[in-house]
Amino acid sequence: VQLQASGGGLAQTGGSLRLSCAASDRTFSSGALAWFRQAPGKEREFVAAFRWTDGLTSYADAVKGRFTISRDRAKNTVYLQMNSLKPEDTAVYYCAGDRSRTIPRMLGVMSRYDYWGQGTLVTVSS
Repeated sequence: VQLQASGGGLAQTGGSLRLSCAASDRTFSSGALAWFRQAPGKEREFVAAFRWTDGLTSYADAVKGRFTISRDRAKNTVYLQMNSLKPEDTAVYYCAGDRSRTIPRMLGVMSRYDYWGQGTLVTVSS
């Protein structure tokens, strides 16, 4: 199973970017796909998750109201629409997949995710 992330780039403060994460098959149809990010010198942190079975979403407090995670079921793809970007959103963003069913409060737990895509760099200029 492969996760292919794309869509990173440079944006200005207040701007928008959309990231995509395409799964190579339907391995995660009972689980979840999520985004994590890692800023320079910091630990990787949870951003947003999408539970595939029912469309339940979860967001980190830092991005609530600005980022939206969604999916295209036919393409096995999740998207992360990032609006009102801030310099502190600058990071390498990673797509991750969890094959197993999970409860909502566990969607942001990094250790649950056993598949990872390559990172895509998002840089927000001030």
